[in-house]
Amino acid sequence: MVNTTASHSRREKLGHDPAGGEPERALRLLARIAGAFTSVHNVQDLANCVVESLRDEIGLDSCTVGLLNQSDPDVLMPLGATGLRVDFQGPAIPRDTSLHWAAMERCQPLLIRDMHAEPRVFRRDDRIRSGLYVPLLVHGRAIGVLSAHRSAADGFSQQDFDLLTVVGRYLAGAFVVARLYEEASRHHGQLRALREIDMAITGSLDLRVTLDVILDKVTSQLRVDAADVLLARSGGHALDFVAGRGFRTVAPTASLRSRQEYAARAALERRRVLIPDVAQAPPDLPLPDWFGTEGVVGYCVTPLIAKGHVRGVLEFFHRSPLSPTREWQEDLDTLAGTVAIALNDAALFEELQRSNAEVALAYDVNLEWWSRALDLRDKMTEGHGKRVAELVIRLAQAMGVSEADIVHIRRGALLHDIGKIVIPDSILHKPGPLTEGEWEVMQRHPVYAYELLSPIDYLRPALAIPYCHHEKWDGTGYPRKLRGEEIPFAARMFALADVWDALRSDRPYRPAWTETQACEYIRQQAGQHFDPRAAEAFLRLEVEGPFR
Repeated sequence: MVNTTASHSRREKLGHDPAGGEPERALRLLARIAGAFTSVHNVQDLANCVVESLRDEIGLDSCTVGLLNQSDPDVLMPLGATGLRVDFQGPAIPRDTSLHWAAMERCQPLLIRDMHAEPRVFRRDDRIRSGLYVPLLVHGRAIGVLSAHRSAADGFSQQDFDLLTVVGRYLAGAFVVARLYEEASRHHGQLRALREIDMAITGSLDLRVTLDVILDKVTSQLRVDAADVLLARSGGHALDFVAGRGFRTVAPTASLRSRQEYAARAALERRRVLIPDVAQAPPDLPLPDWFGTEGVVGYCVTPLIAKGHVRGVLEFFHRSPLSPTREWQEDLDTLAGTVAIALNDAALFEELQRSNAEVALAYDVNLEWWSRALDLRDKMTEGHGKRVAELVIRLAQAMGVSEADIVHIRRGALLHDIGKIVIPDSILHKPGPLTEGEWEVMQRHPVYAYELLSPIDYLRPALAIPYCHHEKWDGTGYPRKLRGEEIPFAARMFALADVWDALRSDRPYRPAWTETQACEYIRQQAGQHFDPRAAEAFLRLEVEGPFR
């Protein structure tokens, strides 16, 4: 027969009816736990509420709840404890060393009437004399244990035993549901974070902006205090700070050298380096004094690998010890992979930009050569291509043309007379006036330019000038007799530069005109040969700073 005197006196002290009321007490207790279950959605809060409810409703000196670690079934993790916290202090209870494990292995409640005579107590407390250990069973398998203790020997009645057994059955299901809810919430948060990271990657070409968004999601998803990204150079042998978040002081660039050993090790060995507590860091690899200023306790660095290349490392800093669960490490791997992709995309984009710049430079060198070759064919116009290119660029900038369009204007200016390579020397170099037939051939050179250049995709945006630079505002130009704004704007601007340079250059049949003469001609031809607005801008530029 179980001695119930101590438990009766405790219940009387707490205001419970010793003569009966066990069903009411059970219902009240279960209602309180059920209320907690509907209001909290994680196992930690549920465990805290359970132990407090049991303490208050049935008068326990201590009560604890522990659940098996999902990533390591040989570890029992304490989640909730109240009262004297007997033998449940510390991070975890190892297997085969406590009554908790004995109850779970038996899959039956274990009642200990005299704890002082029991050798399997993990951490003994002389104030505790009796204990009840109830396994939390799901489909016949223990997922945790509920333990209750009293200071009186033989302090649990049959009613206590039955009530706590019922509570244990209920809690097992509640904890499973709470864990499923936590898992679903974690996955939902992870998907949302990955979606926002993906939007940042695709929505910005600025790597620092993208990394700011990523680090915001990384710190919140992994629940760490601070994080940064270091970019790899020379195959990971050198690392550069590029972005950080969550630091109290300035970004930790100054301390990079002193913690480089850990970051470089992660990059070179392609593995994570985790220091749960920096106080336990290896003495041969000291961490920076800055950690103390920031209050860093836990530190982790993981390599960022994409397409087989180490693009950098991701560092985490926490102001309390790190206790990574399997889920935390899975989230870390997922997020690190996403950051690696962002860095890889940025590196590829930078490489593509560099490659495009090199190709563009090679093209432009070729264009310069072509322009020079045209000048050499006609000594009379030597240097003309380069001069008119500089003039039209200056005019385009004054008229607000974008830099992207100016690139094509320059190319078109250098190649404006490329069609003349088809013109026979007998016509091109004829010292006297051209016949009507010869003039018709000469007027074909813009068409020849179009036919030469239009198959080249790279030069197609520059075609307006070679094809249309001899068109006139009043429609009397050639080859298509375009009028007014039918003429591409680039060609209208270029016509001014082309005529100006021709007027200001010596010819066999006349000397170069003066600036005043050339300006007067431009002014007279505005609205006839030239676009009036472009002519006005051109003359204003000449006044502000003579062209030559």
